[in-house]
Amino acid sequence: MRSTDLPVAILAGGLATRLRPITEKVPKLLVEVAGEPFFSHQIRLLKKEGLTRLVLCVGYLGEKIVELYGDGSKWGIHIEYSFDGPTLLGTGGALIQALPKLGEAFYVLYGDSYLPIDYRACADAFDRSGKLGLMTVFENHERYDASNVWFADGEIRVYDKKNKVPQMHHIDYGLGLLRAEALASCPKNEVVDLADVYKRLVSERQLAGYEIKQRFYEIGSHAGLQELDVLLRANGNQR
Repeated sequence: MRSTDLPVAILAGGLATRLRPITEKVPKLLVEVAGEPFFSHQIRLLKKEGLTRLVLCVGYLGEKIVELYGDGSKWGIHIEYSFDGPTLLGTGGALIQALPKLGEAFYVLYGDSYLPIDYRACADAFDRSGKLGLMTVFENHERYDASNVWFADGEIRVYDKKNKVPQMHHIDYGLGLLRAEALASCPKNEVVDLADVYKRLVSERQLAGYEIKQRFYEIGSHAGLQELDVLLRANGNQR
């Protein structure tokens, strides 16, 4: 399995309520950052890592993304779209719906995450683990958001976004890898939260953990959006 052969599922179907009023008329991927839609920055970053097969799991205002980016050929990449349909399916449900386009193994990236890291190293760790999934984690100590992972001795002991334990000093970094088999027991055409899939994999000792040392950036909030805008402008938009 070559890491650059794996498609990247981008979870971009949510309503982005925390970014309102910006997202009342545009989906989160098209929110402007440093003079461009956020998705343009994300594409550039992924392409630099050799990742050129993207599957967008879209819902709310997703047709606007299709209008602007099409099949990705203008960017030298290949984009496919998987629409939620009339009912939002949640992050896990969106992945299940997209499985025919994703194949046996794939990256999972949150649609509001900007992660300037070594994606191939994550895929290599996933491959070595032999497990059904991998979650990247960051030692957060509540700095950028609520810590939700107990990570010790290279293993994820607990992952829970609702029930906190004192040993949680890490956070889900925003990038994962999954084998299609990890979703095989999930119901189809129903709401499924990816967090619940990850929790189940932890309980089955099937979720590898890979620690990232540099902080993450995101546009899930107005503060995060402003922070990323400053970073990208300072770096010349990473062109």
